[in-house]
Amino acid sequence: MKTLHQLIGWVIAPWPPRDQRGLSQSTEIAILTGVVVGIAITVGAAITVYVNAKLPRP
Repeated sequence: MKTLHQLIGWVIAPWPPRDQRGLSQSTEIAILTGVVVGIAITVGAAITVYVNAKLPRP
């Protein structure tokens, strides 16, 4: 009888809440790295365009 009561208690017991704290740390690092690389490419392209515009044409 004890086993039956334990089984019923296990079946109707509320499930523990899921741990949803957000993205994993490796995913966050990958996203931030992508953002930094994108910013670096944008700045490099802007500097290249600026310097090429200021160079004298032959």
